[in-house]
Amino acid sequence: MGNTASCCVSPSGSPKLPRQVERLEDYQINTDLSDDTGPYLQHISDREVPDDLALESNPSDHARASTIFLSKSQTDVRDRRKSNHINHVSPGLLSKKYSSCSTIFIDDSTVSQPNLKSTIKCVTLAIYYHIKNRDSDRSLDIFDEKMHPLSREQVPDDYSRTDPEHKLIYRFVRTLFSAAQLTAECAIVTLVYLERLLTYAELDICPSNWKRIVLGAILLASKVWDDQAVWNVDYCQILKDITVEDMNEMERHFLELLQFNINVPASVYAKYYFDLRSLADDNNLSFPLEPLSNERAQKLEAISRLCEDKYKDLSRVAMRRSFSADNLVGIRRSNAVLS
Repeated sequence: MGNTASCCVSPSGSPKLPRQVERLEDYQINTDLSDDTGPYLQHISDREVPDDLALESNPSDHARASTIFLSKSQTDVRDRRKSNHINHVSPGLLSKKYSSCSTIFIDDSTVSQPNLKSTIKCVTLAIYYHIKNRDSDRSLDIFDEKMHPLSREQVPDDYSRTDPEHKLIYRFVRTLFSAAQLTAECAIVTLVYLERLLTYAELDICPSNWKRIVLGAILLASKVWDDQAVWNVDYCQILKDITVEDMNEMERHFLELLQFNINVPASVYAKYYFDLRSLADDNNLSFPLEPLSNERAQKLEAISRLCEDKYKDLSRVAMRRSFSADNLVGIRRSNAVLS
């Protein structure tokens, strides 16, 4: 999906994280010799992290693991529904459109072509819930806005204690995406990298570091996803007061904390997309719906027919490559000689 990039890093150049050093004892090779089998080498499956632990700790790597932002948002959603039920709050007029026998409403957002504005709203809302429902304030100096300001304006003294509103996060991300002409898919990959950073580096996104963490995730996602990536110097023209050296240093630290794992499987991307849609439904952020016109229906039918023909061709190729003996005809059989 998009541009696939991989980084091969030598052991001397890989990031030396404390938790990796602690696990070296588990990966020691037993060199005791035996008479029958020779040196005993631990099987690769014994060295890997168990599936249950991997699923819980790395939702950005495994499609079956639940996203962090959706679980953090559920607390507010339940509290809001409970409060409305206790206080008998009326939902008001229904703003959501529903299809009928005569009219079908569909939105223009799909997993392969998401709606840009709606996707950015959902991604920034996910970041908002990350900040609001964080467990602590674990951070690094490279992401601290007080130590590395993005503008010449003085950072307030209480900058680390005041949570930003959703509108402020949306304006910051929307400005970067508009100026750099980034796509909606890049916004989803940005959220994947953000949660991967929080998981790998054991950090929290908080008021003091959210801007630089989001900027670093956008910077990396645009380079991995887009064919014509935005250069670091271009972001300096957007933010004006930040230097190229600062951008380069932040990008290096971001990659090291990710352990140079920038791969986003299609299944993980799809999971984040549909979880963002669930987040939108829970927070009344509806995607724009339009009645299905004849022209739109013909386009959808043509696309569907094209995809169907494509999959038929792929299935035929797969059948030819994996032709089994059961499907062979005209094979000459000889009588077996039993002795």
